[in-house]
Amino acid sequence: MATQISAIRRLGSAARAGLGAAATAIAERSTRQRRRAVLTEQHRLHFDLLCKAMDDPALAAVLNTYETEIGPEKQRQYLFANALYINALYFHRIGALTRAELHGHFRIMCQNPVFREYWEATEHHRKSLPESSDEAQLGRMMDTLIQDQADADADEWWVVGEPDEG
Repeated sequence: MATQISAIRRLGSAARAGLGAAATAIAERSTRQRRRAVLTEQHRLHFDLLCKAMDDPALAAVLNTYETEIGPEKQRQYLFANALYINALYFHRIGALTRAELHGHFRIMCQNPVFREYWEATEHHRKSLPESSDEAQLGRMMDTLIQDQADADADEWWVVGEPDEG
């Protein structure tokens, strides 16, 4: 009888441990889903604001924080370049792109001279980011890609630069 009670207690302990692990897994999944929903809403709002600024030069002027004077057409191009960049970051943040896949998207974006101008014009924006932040690290990835492509002898831009492990 004592053996049966001991076995039942062990079974009960194992069941409680299993339920605890299941509850933790559910809570973690719920947290990830909430984070993803918040990021999605933030991305949607950011994109809506950029679209309004691209359509209205008076609103675009609010976002003109470049160190040199640029015209309305260039401002709209920079806003669109920012939208492309933020879109790629968003997909990475929600887990839809691995860091290596994001590197591939960045490599393509770097091919465009307007994007490179935008990136250079916003360099001072990235200097305010904490050095260890994910966005600062991804900014350095883009900087390295642009530099690697500028230094490359080959016209095969799709093989320039290796994604970091970060």
